[in-house]
Amino acid sequence: MQKQILAVLSVTTFLLCVGPALAAPKSELWQHWTENDPASVLQVNHSTWDRLLKAYLINGSDGVPLFRYSQVSAADRTALDHYIRQLTQTAVSRLNRNEQKAFWVNLYNALTVKIILDHYPVKSIRDIDISPGLFSDGPWGKKLVSVEGEKISLDDIEHRILRPIWKDPRVHYGVNCASIGCPNLQAEAFTAENTDELLDKGAREFVNSPRGARIENGKLTVSSIYVWFESDFGGTNAGVIDHLKKYAQPDLRTQLEKIDHISDNQYDWKLNEATSN
Repeated sequence: MQKQILAVLSVTTFLLCVGPALAAPKSELWQHWTENDPASVLQVNHSTWDRLLKAYLINGSDGVPLFRYSQVSAADRTALDHYIRQLTQTAVSRLNRNEQKAFWVNLYNALTVKIILDHYPVKSIRDIDISPGLFSDGPWGKKLVSVEGEKISLDDIEHRILRPIWKDPRVHYGVNCASIGCPNLQAEAFTAENTDELLDKGAREFVNSPRGARIENGKLTVSSIYVWFESDFGGTNAGVIDHLKKYAQPDLRTQLEKIDHISDNQYDWKLNEATSN
């Protein structure tokens, strides 16, 4: 019995030490969601989500967008629930690709905010261990809603739908995990018309912030996102650096030209919470 207990503790310690890098899900296509209608002119109404973002998202002193979770009114919690219910009742397969991409990004972000609100107060989204499994970490694996009769988790949206269907590394700048280390939660809803613009904006903001990339004493430290999902950014250190240069401001780009490998990575899991009005 003592050996069994020690074995369990050893496994637990190992998983805690390696962190999310080992558990970062692979991009694995969920075939059902490849259905779409290129000729469709159907549009999803994201005005409620857009209003909530404008009402509760503010910029912190360091420019990082923070959400005023503690200030969300009962009426707006209900509005968020209604918006998510509206999305779950959408015939996604009948939408065109651009509408679908905006749909999934908004659903991911709205569900993330709802999860925080449902468990508030919380210091980090990783403390909300509702995913299935003995060593569950965070809420990402839990089936939260059903769309077209299919039960959906946050992991499903990001790693089985968005990443494999669009094969667009900028997706990582669209979905937000309610953490300081995450790319910015944009202050408006994604739409078929503005998705490319917002993803480029998110890429520029993140790459040019210390959370995304910084160089000190000739050594490059990047967000752990570029390590966890290196395959989405070229598959090598060189691929990641080329991606960074694409969005870097001139000063950073000049410094990156002299860098040939990543020295370290970092991520801040603290909640992206605005602590005052």
